[in-house]
Amino acid sequence: MNLLLILLLGMQSGTTNSDCVVLLHGMVRTSASMNTMASALESAGYRVVNIDYPSRQHPIETLAPLAVEKGVQACGDGATIHFVTHSLGGILVRYYLERQQIEQLGRVVMLAPPNQGSEVVDRLRNVPGFGFINGPAGRQLGTGKDSLPLALGAVDYEVGVIAGTSSINLILSQWLPSPNDGKVSTANTRVEGMTDFITVPHSHPLIMNSRLVIQQTLSFLKTGAFSKQEDD
Repeated sequence: MNLLLILLLGMQSGTTNSDCVVLLHGMVRTSASMNTMASALESAGYRVVNIDYPSRQHPIETLAPLAVEKGVQACGDGATIHFVTHSLGGILVRYYLERQQIEQLGRVVMLAPPNQGSEVVDRLRNVPGFGFINGPAGRQLGTGKDSLPLALGAVDYEVGVIAGTSSINLILSQWLPSPNDGKVSTANTRVEGMTDFITVPHSHPLIMNSRLVIQQTLSFLKTGAFSKQEDD
């Protein structure tokens, strides 16, 4: 799908300026990693707020209100607020929505979320330098008894999960069940209560730039379902 086609879909979608999409990047990334997604959503008629937050500096309990509320405030009163998240960003939304209600909450698309934690964190959390690179939030994303994602409940709002099945990091993949995206296994992206789920042949760091992923994100935001097209 090229940018012109995305634009034409947006013109036909019925979206208005009252539809605001908050983008939340993943760990050790910045808002720049979501720029391609942001441009596509804007071309499709959405108002987009691409949030930068210090993923390495705080635990999830601090990052969630910091990032989510920044996005909600930027969307303004009266907006229907959707979220498109990558990796850690999805956990921030889940944590926040278990504790706070967002008026006029729309739909949530999670790209490669560690909804059930990652075995990579279990393996590397005690390796020197892990905490420096990933911060306190990184240590919370394992699959053990102190896993924050596993302590969260089912979602009770519209959530579509897109999981990757291709890895560019064969070292990390050896510690993950197959299939996986090099950081999270496909199985561990699932969350109880999700509305729809789809897999795509892409890796964890690059999944948000895929034309297929952008197309599927637009489909879910518009209809509450993925199109089930499995090619790119």
